[in-house]
Amino acid sequence: MAQAETAETANGAEGPRPSGGARLRALLRGRPGDRGIWRRGILLAAAAVLLALVMVLHARIPNRVGNLGSLVETFLPWFGLLVPLILLGAVLRRSATALVALLLPLVVWLNLFGGLLTGKSAADGGDLTVATHNVNAGNPDPAGTAREVAASGADVLALQELPAGQVAVYEEALAATYPYHAVEGTVGLWSRYPLSGQAPVDIGLGWVRAMRATVTAPGGAVEVYVAHLPSVRVKLNAGFTAGQRDASADALGEAIARARHDRVVLLGDLNGTMNDRSLNAVTSQMRSTQGAAGDGMGFTWPAAFPMARIDQIMVRGMEPVASWSLPSTDSDHLPIAARVGF
Repeated sequence: MAQAETAETANGAEGPRPSGGARLRALLRGRPGDRGIWRRGILLAAAAVLLALVMVLHARIPNRVGNLGSLVETFLPWFGLLVPLILLGAVLRRSATALVALLLPLVVWLNLFGGLLTGKSAADGGDLTVATHNVNAGNPDPAGTAREVAASGADVLALQELPAGQVAVYEEALAATYPYHAVEGTVGLWSRYPLSGQAPVDIGLGWVRAMRATVTAPGGAVEVYVAHLPSVRVKLNAGFTAGQRDASADALGEAIARARHDRVVLLGDLNGTMNDRSLNAVTSQMRSTQGAAGDGMGFTWPAAFPMARIDQIMVRGMEPVASWSLPSTDSDHLPIAARVGF
């Protein structure tokens, strides 16, 4: 039989103990006749409104000073963590004003990222499975990493940050699974299906960190691009230094716009998220498989505690069916995979 919680009264008798919801309401009500409930917490309310404005107007934050706009956009999903902090402050301050204002950033965050909280990956379907991984030039076990990503079942696998002295190790480890492959500079493409037209893609660096090739899959030809855009840094004296990355993204976008085939896949480490306006030359003409058919946020870096999805699978002329992260390897990035349909 269910029993009501009881609490000891002043005369020693036990009376009904208020529930958690009742205690919260009592905390917010404060003393009877407390009119300060609407006057307290003005700063917390202002912080909530400011948070909402930053998330709504992130595209208007200028990049002229330290690429501040791109920095905000890179970690924009994490701004949602400020909502429970403001909520805690509002409860402790017994501020109805702050609680009402908090609805603004909550609604904005859910509008921006709520769709990523639900799983959209289909259990089956798709005509081609692709995967990509920045293997890390300093990887202590390249052969083991190669075998782990090959075990994903991908038909097409792209690798970035391949040191010249270890290319042969990856080729040997992947030979049994992928009879066709091509390597250009520090990026490579392995495939179960024939490759043709492989060539480097000039992204303005002076050395090769991007390539293209045509995969002749059973359902038809697919033009695949593999890219590793320059790294970005956050410096106290210079802010978010991403000038070289941004210029390379523009060059990559121009190359993809000239693709010869209708079906195009981009695999790689773009050192930027889909929210970063500096990658618009690429993101404006392609769909993210994670955004369209992924489970969760899909953060990929750093592997020990992923905070941003800077590794991307994007498609054009194809339909994302499923997108997911693969188990960690000895790299500082997580590998990712996707199934796409023709």
